[in-house]
Amino acid sequence: MMFHDKPGIGGELLPGQTLKVTNSVFPEGIGSSPPSWIAFDKQVLCFDAYFEEEVPEKNQELYRIRHCKIYFYPEDDTIQVTEPVVKNSGLNQGTLVRRHQIPLPPPHEDQFYTMYDFNINTEITLYGRKYKIIDCDEYTKNFLRKIGIRLNPPASRPDDPYTTERQQRHLASTNPFHPYERFDTLKQFLEFDGQVLGFSCVWNDPESQLTGPRELVLRYYLSDDTIDIREVLPRNSGRDVVPFFLKRDKLPKNAPTPPYHPGTITNYTLLNVLGKPERNKGYYIRDVLQTGAVHREFYKDSDLKIGAVINVWGRQILLCDCDEFTKEHYRKKYGIVDFTPIQYKTPPPPKPEKIIPPYNGFGSEEDSLSSCRGVVVKALHKDYRQFLEKDRYGMDSNILRYAAKLVTDSAIDKDRKFIISFFLSDDTISIFEYAERNSGIAGGKFLERSRIKKPGQELFKSEPSEYYKAQDLFVGARVCFHGHKFLLVDADEYTFNYMEKNANEFPMADFCVVFNKLKSMTESRAKEIRKTFSITDPEHTNVIGYDTFRNWVVSVAGGGFSEHEIMTLGRHYGMRDESQTDLHFLLSVAQDKLKKNTFENFEQLNAVFLYNDREKCGLLPYETCRTIFKSFKFPLPDDLLETLLNRFEDNQNQVDYRKFVHALNWRENQVRVFEVIKEPPKREDIWNQLPRSPSVTGIRYPPLLDDLFGKEE
Repeated sequence: MMFHDKPGIGGELLPGQTLKVTNSVFPEGIGSSPPSWIAFDKQVLCFDAYFEEEVPEKNQELYRIRHCKIYFYPEDDTIQVTEPVVKNSGLNQGTLVRRHQIPLPPPHEDQFYTMYDFNINTEITLYGRKYKIIDCDEYTKNFLRKIGIRLNPPASRPDDPYTTERQQRHLASTNPFHPYERFDTLKQFLEFDGQVLGFSCVWNDPESQLTGPRELVLRYYLSDDTIDIREVLPRNSGRDVVPFFLKRDKLPKNAPTPPYHPGTITNYTLLNVLGKPERNKGYYIRDVLQTGAVHREFYKDSDLKIGAVINVWGRQILLCDCDEFTKEHYRKKYGIVDFTPIQYKTPPPPKPEKIIPPYNGFGSEEDSLSSCRGVVVKALHKDYRQFLEKDRYGMDSNILRYAAKLVTDSAIDKDRKFIISFFLSDDTISIFEYAERNSGIAGGKFLERSRIKKPGQELFKSEPSEYYKAQDLFVGARVCFHGHKFLLVDADEYTFNYMEKNANEFPMADFCVVFNKLKSMTESRAKEIRKTFSITDPEHTNVIGYDTFRNWVVSVAGGGFSEHEIMTLGRHYGMRDESQTDLHFLLSVAQDKLKKNTFENFEQLNAVFLYNDREKCGLLPYETCRTIFKSFKFPLPDDLLETLLNRFEDNQNQVDYRKFVHALNWRENQVRVFEVIKEPPKREDIWNQLPRSPSVTGIRYPPLLDDLFGKEE
């Protein structure tokens, strides 16, 4: 009958017709709608099974029991059979059946195995070989229960009779009448591998013609209780250098001993007896009483301690000291706490005191001192670390500059103005004089850059001279350079900022130190001081002039404050004149320089800025903008470029690069060149050559009074 498997109308089965299940599917109305290769992805059913294999060519065994595992993959109904590999079994083990779909045995060979064909304690036939399923894992059990399969109880796992017989025969042949003693050295090796005890020891060699003992280093290896010894040879000892004084081995206590016959030293002793000449029976038995055995004693870690004398093949060696690891080992294991070393060396004679002759006046003191230290005069080593840390780097000059004037009674020299520069990289000082017209003094370089000694020191002496340091220079200080006395009257803004940033090195610029000093002087005069400030400020503006503030500090301190300390207080509570150059003027200067250098790559500049702006917000960090301008070799001075970037910077340190580039574009947005000059206040002690910080125009005294005496109720 043709098409006998075809169902009737609407897919309904005809009378006497059954549905053949060809693939694993969920029951109707249960499970999810995805196909099986998605629903059962990475899911495997694992069954424990065995099969019997006939052995017709051997009399010792008629069949074998071979255990295996059956893996069923529900995603595509494939089956794989593997057998665990047994070493030296002589069988081809591993994968017995590769993963693929396996048809059912006849007469249903047109169908394949599905998950419904597997259960515990059942048999399946794969290509004519019957496999008995005895158990499965927990996941497989839960899976089969969920799809409606009722599991059978697990079956027992039979043993292979021939393998069992061989194991019993092997145990019978290898089991002695008296069990052997087991020498387990692996545990000791694994526990103490790499741990070595170190001792310093000496040996008084009676045959040596040299005086003094011979120094040795003994090492004890905890992993196998072996010892090696090395000799510490002093320089020009005349002895040959050998790798070891004693090679690594166990050290017997009673050595040297007469030589033993071969086979005398062994772990076991055997008795020659007459046994039965049967198979697997020996003629010798082990002597458990160790009759006639030679027992040798070797040095252990318990025998080694400071002060002990050990026998090294007839040489008596004294243990004098040990290292820290050895001390900790004996402290934990044996509770020893006394590790006083034994002094075996005579103390060296004290070194004679080196007398340095006084300076003779030729060259520098350092050169004369180096000539006294050796026959070959070596160049003086400068402080290279100080040079690297304090040398000029970018806009950080590391140069402290002060305005100074001469302290003299001469009417001509009183008006001379100087700039003293202190170089932090090597503690050198240079002085320049301001050239004033019609003064009769040429000006220029007054003192070459060099280190300057402090006055009042003896010239011809053995001790090194003291030189001026950065801490010796501050506003109000009086210094003497080669007989010329100077008064430091001012400093530039960089100097003030550097000293305040490094206040731990400059106490006169440390606001906390200066404020506490002022507070200790004014604690008992709160009402008087408040009244003084209220009289000074009749209009109640809460601001007084700097000169008034300075005069008040001088009157309160009575000369206890230097000028620099007063300026530190004034800079903290003061109001500065923040007059800045007009942005229009800066842009005109920048465009003029770009025009002279024919810089027109503004479109490429915008493209690079846009590429670096990942968020397309029109803002970039200050450092990124500066780096991009440097990559274009932007023909503007660093100070002008940084000033312009600061003008276009917002509170979050972000620069609006579109406005900035548009403002610099002299082709499309040309700025008319003009100059706005604001006259600075004229003071006698200011000249153009000395950069100054914005002057303090007033002092806000209410915060000062609140910090000194607390807020007034």
